[in-house]
Amino acid sequence: MTDAARGISPKKILTHRLALPIGALLALVLLNTIARPSFLAVSVRDGQLYGSLIDIIRNSAPLMLVALGMMIVIATRGIDLSVGAIMAVSGAVSLTIIKGSSSPNDLGVIALAILAGLITTLLFGAWNGFLVAVLGIQPIIATLVLMLAGRGIAFLITQGNITTINSTPYQFMAQGYVIGLPFAFLVAVAAIIVVVLVERRTALGMLTEAVGINPTASRIAGVRARGIIWGAYAASGLLAGMAGVLYTSNIMAADANNAGVNIEVDAILAVVLGGASLMGGRFTIAGTVIGVYTIQTLTSTITFLGVPPAVTPVFKAAVIVIVCLAQSTRMRAWFRGWTSRSAGSGPTRRESAETPALVGAGEGKA
Repeated sequence: MTDAARGISPKKILTHRLALPIGALLALVLLNTIARPSFLAVSVRDGQLYGSLIDIIRNSAPLMLVALGMMIVIATRGIDLSVGAIMAVSGAVSLTIIKGSSSPNDLGVIALAILAGLITTLLFGAWNGFLVAVLGIQPIIATLVLMLAGRGIAFLITQGNITTINSTPYQFMAQGYVIGLPFAFLVAVAAIIVVVLVERRTALGMLTEAVGINPTASRIAGVRARGIIWGAYAASGLLAGMAGVLYTSNIMAADANNAGVNIEVDAILAVVLGGASLMGGRFTIAGTVIGVYTIQTLTSTITFLGVPPAVTPVFKAAVIVIVCLAQSTRMRAWFRGWTSRSAGSGPTRRESAETPALVGAGEGKA
């Protein structure tokens, strides 16, 4: 057997970190295709693409932006529970400016409104980073503060009302098309490209993982852990702010009560499903992207099956349990041992006893 054939053995494919998210996504696609054969159908009308798949990639754009920011934060061994509230603030700021203008269709007004919303959320993200990186507050507590206060701030901005506008350029961001594809999808693709360039084409990604694996050791080695953690939360706030703009553009209203509700849970689930470790250090952009589409497909599947929205969290909780079990050290060790025995090269008793330690060591280096 050649080296190339050994490199793509079934065992390596099944144990790859992307095997679980890709398998989950393919299973959902297969289930939807069986339930409704038109699920994979894509039609073209007036040069624009339509279909269930197009709806999924368009509707997943806000979650994609939030999940990318959450991925960076989790890589630093943190968590950001305030992303939903930040979305509400971003939409409230942008729509308040547009509603107060005499020219809601003016591109300059739209640009100013979006810029104001993004700057506000960038500052909010930097505030979270200050609490975590400078004051040393636990991330779950630091971001919980803004999670609770953020919606109150959004209420103050909108004066307790649901702010609605009528602006065609603003509506275009969530409902418009460019070169036949939804503009919201292109915004998500642009965000993915930027994150890839910053995290994988520079040393920042490696330094972020180093900080997440061992903040003390990385600081002793000369890594500016404080600045990296601070920047991670600022980036999360900025991406959540852009997600808030897309969300309000879709419904053309700023609703502080419902904007981004529970999106932090979906974002965390997408990141973990994609193969990232909640212990920090290890993250994969491709896995996060696949995780987002898996969550959005799951949501669409539940809606199609007629399950009440109030019951949806039960299905997502089941997914979380399955993901946690699949990523546990003991389960991974058992699966590797099972694949080895299936291939006819089962481990010895001594090797089986040492497998958990070896798996743990390998995960620590990832």
